[in-house]
Amino acid sequence: MPDGSIYTAELSRTAQDREALDAFAGSSMAEPALDLARSQARHGRGATHNPAARFKQHATTPVEDGWEFLGADLADLPPLPTVLVRDASRSAISWNDSPDLGFDRAVNPYRGCEHGCVYCYARPSHAYLGYSPGLEFETQIVFKPDVAVLLERELRKPGYVARLMVLGSNTDPYQPVDRTLRLTRAVLEVLERFGHPVSIVTKSAGVLRDLDILRRMAARGLVRVWLSVTTLDAGLARRMEPRAATPARRLAAVQALAEAGVPAGVLAAPMIPGLNDMELERILGAARQHGAQHAGYVLLRLPLELRDLFAAWLQEHVPDRARRVLSLIRQTRAGDLNDSGFGQRFTGTGDYAGLLGQRFGRVVRQLGFAEREGLDTGQFRLPPQAGEQLSLL
Repeated sequence: MPDGSIYTAELSRTAQDREALDAFAGSSMAEPALDLARSQARHGRGATHNPAARFKQHATTPVEDGWEFLGADLADLPPLPTVLVRDASRSAISWNDSPDLGFDRAVNPYRGCEHGCVYCYARPSHAYLGYSPGLEFETQIVFKPDVAVLLERELRKPGYVARLMVLGSNTDPYQPVDRTLRLTRAVLEVLERFGHPVSIVTKSAGVLRDLDILRRMAARGLVRVWLSVTTLDAGLARRMEPRAATPARRLAAVQALAEAGVPAGVLAAPMIPGLNDMELERILGAARQHGAQHAGYVLLRLPLELRDLFAAWLQEHVPDRARRVLSLIRQTRAGDLNDSGFGQRFTGTGDYAGLLGQRFGRVVRQLGFAEREGLDTGQFRLPPQAGEQLSLL
């Protein structure tokens, strides 16, 4: 695993339990102790600081005490290890009624994401668990060990009607910790047995670990895989999404899926004005050359704490373009850095956003990307449970 050790702890639901978990994280049991309150970029992590979770009563901020040692203290901080936190949730399916989404249900085996994408719209959701959307989002990974069991239980509920399930709608199902935990494969095994359609969204070539399942489901019209490709510039990708697969590996995964008969698409997402949006046509062109059948794009969203996190990242990594990028983002969000209104969250408004949409439509037509077809919901069946005998009648 990256940066060494992985530690586990129970996800606390009360203030008392949370204090105990904090004590554990700083104790000798969890050496090296994690100091996530310092404002400093760490090697291999995307966020440049760790703002306090908005629901916590206290926050810690480094302050120069007059001895001018703070700069030296923060100059060479060690890499942060990944900490696994067990989630005791009693459900696996997340439901939504958003008119902007083409699905109403999803499964996310993990909360928090080790990929560390600085622009990730899921970062603010970590605050609901008592964690910072900054460095803690990338290092405190909450996992659902019983996700497959819970999913099967929910699929067997009387009256359940199969519709498209999305795997990875919030955080990446194939982030690095899944190499060991294999929770995503367990979910796919359940969906395959039930004949349930699924759409997968990932930035990882790790999806190829499950190519055997995906090939069988594809033959039945039950699966589609989307690879998110943000840039073809490996250097920019390393800074924006430090632990995700390189752009070249993602495109190679698209090709491997296509060659195996698994419908694959590419999401040019997010498009960031003034930073990577000029690559839109090149990304989609490379995707088509590697066998992608479908394409999509999403304009950058900066909800809640993500505004400051992304602005700080710009100042750290592209200071010469920071003001320009933020200005262009405001042009697509009616003068703000975010607009959560339905119907425009993913595409933005204004001339700049409109031009981006026109460019996308033109390149999709030129390259011959196919329209998205619905997956088969008619194969859903309840398989026999352990110990049951099939009736011969």
